[in-house]
Amino acid sequence: MTSSRVENIVHELEDLIFDGTLSNGEKLDEVRLADRFEVSRTPLREALQRLAQSGLVELVPRRGAFVHQLGPLDLMEMFEVMAEMESSCARLAARRISEDGLERLIDANSKCRDAVGSGEIDTYYAENERFHQIIYQEAGNGFLRRETARLQKRLTPFRRKQLGARGRMKESLSEHETIVQGIKQNDADAAARAMRDHVAVQGEKFHSLMAGLKTIR
Repeated sequence: MTSSRVENIVHELEDLIFDGTLSNGEKLDEVRLADRFEVSRTPLREALQRLAQSGLVELVPRRGAFVHQLGPLDLMEMFEVMAEMESSCARLAARRISEDGLERLIDANSKCRDAVGSGEIDTYYAENERFHQIIYQEAGNGFLRRETARLQKRLTPFRRKQLGARGRMKESLSEHETIVQGIKQNDADAAARAMRDHVAVQGEKFHSLMAGLKTIR
């Protein structure tokens, strides 16, 4: 079983939770899901572990796995904190980024641009994640990098989902360009402001998308 197959199972289960097919509090039947995805229970359990890390599934010892949908207030608070943490990373990166780090950041953004041109959401998200991780690293603060990466991992399915909103990838790329310019020019305030706005918009787009599907109550 390849990691890409586990990734596909994770994404499919995320979609089933987001669109309400799997309801909040519902117990996930491992046998039924393994049959659905035509896999053994080992990769399925790995996928459930991944979902538990993002908070979409709760694993209860001796009882099993249950759907756990976050409410709008929880998400709003998490994205609010995420925006401030990433803003701090961008502020520090604008002051401390290395030449190699800047080259890698520009390369990641270039690949994001290519993905927008081809309409590949998964490729865009992968390079977008690399873009953000480079900024965390180049901030030069290990504690901030670890804590920011931890929250990013928790919000991964929500950040990926909002890219499906109409025109969102192009908007995201434009926001990246502003962040890169701030960092290139060593303008800490501009980089921090651009990053804060970028992450805050992600939360708003996700909330609007889910409200449209009527899955967040």
